[in-house]
Amino acid sequence: MTGYSDDLRLAHVMADAADDITMRRFKAVDLKVDTKPDLTPVSDADRAVEEAIRGTLRRARPRDAVVGEEFGKTGYGMRSWVIDPIDGTKNYVRGVPIWATLISLMEEGKVVVGVVSAPALQRRWWAAKDGGSWTGRSLTKATRCQVSSVGRLEDASFAFSDLEEWEKAGKLDNFLDLTRAVWRTRGYGDFWSHMMVADGSVDVSAEPELSPWDMAALTIIVEEAGGSCTAANGTAPLDAGSLVCSNGLLHGEVLKKLS
Repeated sequence: MTGYSDDLRLAHVMADAADDITMRRFKAVDLKVDTKPDLTPVSDADRAVEEAIRGTLRRARPRDAVVGEEFGKTGYGMRSWVIDPIDGTKNYVRGVPIWATLISLMEEGKVVVGVVSAPALQRRWWAAKDGGSWTGRSLTKATRCQVSSVGRLEDASFAFSDLEEWEKAGKLDNFLDLTRAVWRTRGYGDFWSHMMVADGSVDVSAEPELSPWDMAALTIIVEEAGGSCTAANGTAPLDAGSLVCSNGLLHGEVLKKLS
């Protein structure tokens, strides 16, 4: 374990509580959509998860700041917890099991702990700085994540979320160039594409526009698994608001196609 093992354990406890709330509500909102997606029960679940996590942090880490998608930033300090209560909201509301709670801890602007919990997929991924990247049902039942060793773009599997976002960013042509250069493309979407890079089942993942809470937990998990994470322009992803993850070997080539 690393110097952040207590924080990592706390993140798992908070993820357990989040899974409990989201799975109960998932069954409640499951397949209720007749004509148009109504996100009301989801915003309700989102808020409940973030409130539960914030409540735990107020007791367990009163000096840390918290940044969440639902309630913004509270507190000040060298350390801040960054929370996305439900990543993959549109999946959640339609009964698609690809959604997760993202919990991370940043210290002096660097991500040092990340947990991604996807209870409907029965999967969780986590990492702490210098402690490697792991996946499993719990801290004790875990296997190490390792990125792939695919070294040629034409052999690579590329995962993404949404074509419309690439079009909005004025990058659809670059995106299509990349899809033509690789072996296979799949729209697994949201956090899952990037977690597949971490566990070596996909070689490249990219999204043109994301918020810090969409990314923070993902970056440390991919990097601790041996991969690379940057923005599409090669700079720090949390500052630039986009995310490209790869096994590292393909990163330069991928950025060339996307820029």
